[in-house]
Amino acid sequence: MFAFSAVRLSRAVVLGSLAMLATPLLAHADDYDATLKDIQSTMGGVPSFVKQFPKAGLPGAWAEVKAIELSDKTALPPKVKSLISLAVAAQIPCSYCIWSDTQDAKRAGATDEEIQEAVTMAALTRHWSTIFNGMQVDFETFKKEMGGQ
Repeated sequence: MFAFSAVRLSRAVVLGSLAMLATPLLAHADDYDATLKDIQSTMGGVPSFVKQFPKAGLPGAWAEVKAIELSDKTALPPKVKSLISLAVAAQIPCSYCIWSDTQDAKRAGATDEEIQEAVTMAALTRHWSTIFNGMQVDFETFKKEMGGQ
């Protein structure tokens, strides 16, 4: 078992920069191998889907995941980040992410009630967004009526 949900990485891993893709893969072999070693060290294993990701993009994608999602030295604590991810995943919807984010939230100390409330908040936001946009509510009027300037 990995130190955290392997599925989470699949959602968070994004394509590398175009500059990296344009550079010969051989130049990034050391970066790629070092990234695999770091993933192994961090997660306790390398999920098989990681090896399906383009080699040129993996080092940058892993650095992003590690710096934001996995770090406890960011503005948001891990539990909050997991609950946000779960709420977004419920709206996308992504069954991989929903499962993974639920596990991550529980590991970070979220209660069932907090998980349910995060998902419900996502549903409420989607509900009202549908109404505001579908009814073409005037944005400036909305802001004034809701206490904005």
